[in-house]
Amino acid sequence: MATRVAVMSIIVENGESVESLNRILHENGRYIIGRMGIPYREKGINIISVAMDAPQDAISAMSGKIGNLPGVSVKTAYSSVVSEV
Repeated sequence: MATRVAVMSIIVENGESVESLNRILHENGRYIIGRMGIPYREKGINIISVAMDAPQDAISAMSGKIGNLPGVSVKTAYSSVVSEV
C-alpha cells in the first residue's frame, strides 16, 4: 500500500461543527503525524493544520468529509513523497 505525506489546512467558522470535525480526526488518527489548532478569538474562527501520512484514498475521503461540515473549509497540499508500507 502506498502512502503520501500531506497537510490539511482547516478553517472552522461554525463552532457547532467542532464535535463532528474532532470525530473525523479521531477516526483517522492512525494517519495523523501531528496537528496544531489556533483559536483566532478576534475573528471567532479556529485554524487547524493537520500533517498526515496516509493512502491517497484516505486523505481524499477525510478531506471530503471535513469539507461537507457546515461552516468548515479545507484545503490539502500533497508532498511528492510516496512510501510503500
